[in-house]
Amino acid sequence: MDWKTGINDFLMYLKLEKGLSENTIISYENDILKLSRYCLQLELNNPIKINKVTISEFIFKIAKIGYNPKSQARLLSGIRGFYNFLLLEDYITTNPADLVESPKIQRNLPEILSEDEIDSLLSEIDRSTKEGERNRVIIETLYGCGLRVSELISLKISDLFLEESVIKVQGKGDKQRYVPLADDTNSIIKYYLNEIRSDFPFITGEEDTLFVNRRGRQLTRVMIFTIIKLLTEKTGIKKKISPHTFRHSYATHLLEGGADLLDIQQLLGHASIATTEIYLHTEQSKLKHVINKFHPRNN
Repeated sequence: MDWKTGINDFLMYLKLEKGLSENTIISYENDILKLSRYCLQLELNNPIKINKVTISEFIFKIAKIGYNPKSQARLLSGIRGFYNFLLLEDYITTNPADLVESPKIQRNLPEILSEDEIDSLLSEIDRSTKEGERNRVIIETLYGCGLRVSELISLKISDLFLEESVIKVQGKGDKQRYVPLADDTNSIIKYYLNEIRSDFPFITGEEDTLFVNRRGRQLTRVMIFTIIKLLTEKTGIKKKISPHTFRHSYATHLLEGGADLLDIQQLLGHASIATTEIYLHTEQSKLKHVINKFHPRNN
């Protein structure tokens, strides 16, 4: 087997059998291509012949050229996935990447916006234009539903069940979940759908897309980042804000309000409760501040 054949078979497996999204498949492809280019330079033309030492040396090399521990770990995870596929197909008997130690990652707490900061961002939107009204609903939907940016831009009009106050979300790996809407969020989306969306062009293939640009095409991830960046600059908020910041804020505010962690996991579409538990650390950070400020034993 050569690298091209192995990679193509792996990508087909991810698409047809695992049902992963296009973005996830591209990410896996990039990981294995990096390893293959390194191995081909060493004249290691068969992925089946690669051992732990080669993979360890590859990870060491990318660390030296500036990959941070998180990037190294993600890359190693992709390589493990590739060799798990070869193991499944009986090309190998052990996964050489399983023996490679993952780099230690410092877990940073996510940036969170306060309710006042979110209101401040919304107040800076020029609602005299259809694009401004659209942008307002984008921010309200990110925060009101805790969506990933990929989930937001792929929302369809047919995914909205506003009479039932719920939307259908296409999450990672094409997994669907239903997210309930707060009354205010429901009203804002309903207004946009009935009064604003029709002001944008309806073009063939995009008729069902909820958020479109002035030419009637689906908004891109880059456009959402740009909208938020410009709003942040206008408000003067110094935090590093991205679309994901609203998802973090959504989860944190639910937790602070007394929501159960398992319910938050379901709302966010996390496959593992461990992913959701980072918000416990956020809450503990807040509680530590309370102790430092108010406890008599703190000098």
